[in-house]
Amino acid sequence: MLAVFHSRRKLKGKQSLGFSVDRSKEKKPMRTRYSLSFPAAKGVWAHFPAIGVTAILVALTWIVLGEAQLGKAQAQQQKAPARIFNTAKQKLREGKMLVGATVFSPDPNIYCATANTGYDYLWIEMQHSPLTFEDVAKMIWACRGASAMPFIRVPDATEGDIQKATDIGAVGIIVPTVDTVEKAQAAVKWSKYPPEGRRSQGNGQYGALWGSDYRQIANENMVVVVMIETPIGVENAEKIASVPGIDVIFAASTDLGNFSGHRQGEKEYEALVTRIHDVTLQHGIRLGGPQAWKGRPGFTFFQGPGETQLIEAGAKVNLSAPARPAVAPVEGDKPPGGH
Repeated sequence: MLAVFHSRRKLKGKQSLGFSVDRSKEKKPMRTRYSLSFPAAKGVWAHFPAIGVTAILVALTWIVLGEAQLGKAQAQQQKAPARIFNTAKQKLREGKMLVGATVFSPDPNIYCATANTGYDYLWIEMQHSPLTFEDVAKMIWACRGASAMPFIRVPDATEGDIQKATDIGAVGIIVPTVDTVEKAQAAVKWSKYPPEGRRSQGNGQYGALWGSDYRQIANENMVVVVMIETPIGVENAEKIASVPGIDVIFAASTDLGNFSGHRQGEKEYEALVTRIHDVTLQHGIRLGGPQAWKGRPGFTFFQGPGETQLIEAGAKVNLSAPARPAVAPVEGDKPPGGH
């Protein structure tokens, strides 16, 4: 609120003309007071006729209003949402279903062919494959601009594994066998820059892939997926789901059976899945599982088949397609991998 005042009260031998701004209703209450002082002997009115005083007050009013508008503009700029380049993260925020194919091969052509078929992300498998970070860096770079976002299942929630994965351009980190709250915290800590995490800033191809403002927007774009795969992890599911920064909790269908000794459909196995399901959704986290579980309620993040299965399925479709007149493709018109 703006209050304009003039006073004949003497302040150290002077009279004053001025105004104040009352910000008592703002987050940081304060009153700012501005004034013009004149020698008391002549008085303010001797210096300025009434019309001049009015003009000064109007001018001062505009100054304060301008200051207020500038403050609002700065506040809005500070609250502006970060640029989201990770389309998978955006879909998660919108509550959409995500499906990703799994990649084991180091061949960039196979990677690109898979990345441009319509999947939301690619599950790059580094826990159960001989892939190296050098292999994966070349794959991601060769297919920059693909519609499927690169996610990496790292071997473990260590600084070295996650740092390398993020530096080469992964925008999703999948951490296996999360049994404890400490491991869940490590997944977030090494995936994100300060103040949300402890990721170090160093060299990498992430900037060339995602933009020069990457450091400022990386945390908003990173997807952290933790996998619960054992009865111990299920027992600690509540604590794991309470860790800030987790986007998806993934119920690992194969290892839940491997570590529990029960098979899908058995009540003991299904009780484990139900526990993960309930805790995850209660905490507002997205629930993941194999693509075969698309019919299960609450699951919206899925791991699809590997590239060899996709090649096999595609070959069967190709061989079973009905014969009809068509224009034969010209060799060399389209590079391998379709990019």
